[in-house]
Amino acid sequence: MTSTSPTHSDSSGSSKHDGSQDNWEIVEGLRGVPASMQEPEKQGGFLLKRRKWPMKGWHKRYFLLEKGIMRYAKRESDISKGKLHGCIDVGLSVMSIKKKAMCIDLDTEDNIYHLKVKSPELFEEWVSKLRHHRLFRQNEISMYPHEKHLFHPHATSSPSLNESLRKVSLTPGQILWSCGITPQILTIPDKWSDYTHLVSFYPIQDSVDAPQSLVHQVSSESKGSESLTEFFDAQEYLLSSSSSENEVRHHLQDQLHLHVQNAINDQLIHSNVVPTQKVCSVVTLARRRSTLPSPCPANSVSLWNILRNNIGKDLSKVAMPVHLNEPLNTLQKLCEELEYSELLDTANQTQDPYQRMVYVATFAISSYASTYYRAGSKPFNPVLGETYECDRPDKGFRFIAEQVSHHPPVSACHADSKNFTFWQDVRWKNKFWGKSMEIVPMGTTRVTLPAFGDHYEWNKVTSCIHNILSGQRWIEHYGEMAIKNINSNVCQCKITFVKARTWSSTVNEIEGVVTDSDGKVVHSIFGKWNEAVFQGKPPSATCIWRANPMPVDQEQYYGFTQFAVELNELDLALRPLLPPSDTRFRPDQRLLEEGNVDGAEEQKQRIEQLQRERRKVLQDNNMTHQPRFFKKSKDDTWVSNNTYWEMRRDPGFSKMDFPVLW
Repeated sequence: MTSTSPTHSDSSGSSKHDGSQDNWEIVEGLRGVPASMQEPEKQGGFLLKRRKWPMKGWHKRYFLLEKGIMRYAKRESDISKGKLHGCIDVGLSVMSIKKKAMCIDLDTEDNIYHLKVKSPELFEEWVSKLRHHRLFRQNEISMYPHEKHLFHPHATSSPSLNESLRKVSLTPGQILWSCGITPQILTIPDKWSDYTHLVSFYPIQDSVDAPQSLVHQVSSESKGSESLTEFFDAQEYLLSSSSSENEVRHHLQDQLHLHVQNAINDQLIHSNVVPTQKVCSVVTLARRRSTLPSPCPANSVSLWNILRNNIGKDLSKVAMPVHLNEPLNTLQKLCEELEYSELLDTANQTQDPYQRMVYVATFAISSYASTYYRAGSKPFNPVLGETYECDRPDKGFRFIAEQVSHHPPVSACHADSKNFTFWQDVRWKNKFWGKSMEIVPMGTTRVTLPAFGDHYEWNKVTSCIHNILSGQRWIEHYGEMAIKNINSNVCQCKITFVKARTWSSTVNEIEGVVTDSDGKVVHSIFGKWNEAVFQGKPPSATCIWRANPMPVDQEQYYGFTQFAVELNELDLALRPLLPPSDTRFRPDQRLLEEGNVDGAEEQKQRIEQLQRERRKVLQDNNMTHQPRFFKKSKDDTWVSNNTYWEMRRDPGFSKMDFPVLW
């Protein structure tokens, strides 16, 4: 390896977590003043690279490292032919190594590359070369900052997307959309150009009404490059050139209010459980809060100081300051998955088993919609024994959750309705890779539909939060979700959450198929998990589900949906009915919601200390914690013991003993 300038003599070291080779080491970057450096020699060879979907093994790829850019392909000859699988700008990546396992990880913000070397000698050689190339590239960027953006991850030379956009001027009535690298312009007809924004913000039909036909308008040049944003619901409301925006707005709002009122009335008439309290809850529905008491505070915490010693580690055991939290916790986040529970109501009323599977699959996809605006903060971790209930007569379900284990952290939940039963126990592994945090869920989600005796099960996909340390954080979900009905082999479903590819329009896209017992495709679905799901193929595709509009000023209130805003609300009528372990009584979370960050941090530390003291008492007495409302099943999962609502009614939680959690 060629020696570097004395200015950089101390810049190629590593930050070790401790002296053990079992831990990850962060390879430090450029220090000091940029100076002229000799170009490093090329390095090439085969490495093992983890496949795109997490936990699915490794494959061999040829890597060529040149001037701080590492290109890779299936064969060495493919690189010279331009048949690249991808590129990594080593200088802009966070690099970490694990010597004993001979692993090298590069976090580029957009992707996390997990690499493995077969022998210790090759490992040392690659690490040495990567250090040198990384410093060379960082020095180059420091001396010529404008060149930082000239690198294109999928080509040897290409202008940046921003550079392309600067050359495009749009006139009123035109929209810009992207297919691959070249932006395209579509012109909207005059009579639509002023009103298109109303379609998504003022839908008149419920998300599970009979699917509406879609009109697909696309020029002959772009027929092979269809984008979800080119669809609109033709029957939502037919706009004319003579309609004013206020007329449209008022008409759609009136239709929406009428539809909601009819849905509530229908729920009361057909509900098989209609005690007085249920009616009262519906009466007070209009008084549900529409915003949080205080906007989210400015964040002044340095994440790097907290996370730099935890590369590759499970972050569930790392204490985080309250500044990074949102005023909801994990138990309430599980309840958020039921925001679009009406999809399960519709599934339970659908005779065709293949179409039922479409609704169940769409429900599973919709559970990710609320995460789109939430990459900037994390939920509170529940303490052991913490509970949460959500009784929603307007939606026809009631939900309970409990933190049943602390190490590892496990949250269990159960919801019942006349149309479905929903339950799951979930645990997560959160790993920080230098610029991104990967969240790998474990556990199975289950739903039963009583009308048909169906029992559906599915897995969650991997989530990744990008730009953890700087820039605008954003979240993506990727992987395969398999849904099966364990009581019938008539059909199954596979959904792919597509991993975003730089310079393409695949961000947030999903695609899936429902197949029969022979594997033949019966239905196909596509869309975006944060926007809408469609069934069929363009131009005759139908809209199955569309996400609710976001509240005004949502970016000032943690990116909460209206449903999320309501989850931590505590009114005087509800207070005496809840157990003292309910999340709504948690002082640190309540103080953060009210904007008192210092008070929230103080209470958070006190609550965590109380939990440590309770755990020590259990350990000293050789005892284990016993959850109050959940039990272990035969397959080692946590299920409801069906006592919560009975205890709530008689004798009432105020007459029962609970441990002091806060």
